[in-house]
Amino acid sequence: MIVLAATIMPSILILATVILSDRFREPLKPILVTFFVGVFLCFPAGVLNSILIWSQNAPEQYTFLAGLTEESLKFTAILLFVRNYSEFNEPMDAIVYGTLISLGFATLENLEYVYNSHSAAESMQIATIRAVTAVPLHACCGVIMGYFFGIYAFSGQRLYLVKSLFLPMIFHAIYNFMATFSLLITALILMALIGYAYSLHKHFAHLQSGKIKEEERKNSLR
Repeated sequence: MIVLAATIMPSILILATVILSDRFREPLKPILVTFFVGVFLCFPAGVLNSILIWSQNAPEQYTFLAGLTEESLKFTAILLFVRNYSEFNEPMDAIVYGTLISLGFATLENLEYVYNSHSAAESMQIATIRAVTAVPLHACCGVIMGYFFGIYAFSGQRLYLVKSLFLPMIFHAIYNFMATFSLLITALILMALIGYAYSLHKHFAHLQSGKIKEEERKNSLR
């Protein structure tokens, strides 16, 4: 039970923080659906990563590709599902749902890594390490993706749609690439990402603070 808690609680705590920070909170049903969409994305991501990374002779040299496959799948889910939610009616919602997708993905990925280990001690070690590395990384990518998608959804400016896809892909790829070379640089990258994601979330929270009602006019997503 301790290992299981260490595996899933980091995602739950971050999600609770993001969801409760939303001044106009989202209903339970789309929250759960979006989270499990993120969980489901682990399966196509696993197939793609097996082909592109783990089938190589030196897979550690190709782990950066996971940033491309995983973030593009999350983006596709936001584009195809989240943007059509009737509950998606202000920019902050994109951060909430983007983080839900990312941490749904991270939760199942964590379970796979932790319970494929060879001993309880190793499982606990993996869960602890990922709680302060991979889980915050996925959360930050979800916030960044959601932030720029939220601006796109309510402004119609396609540049922000491009940023919504490519910035998380690039950040995730750089993180994975550096993780094979330097733990110190990787930690610095993660701290910078956390700071950046926090600033983006804070910006939307500031915009919310001046609103009387949640709904905003949403441009057509062409």
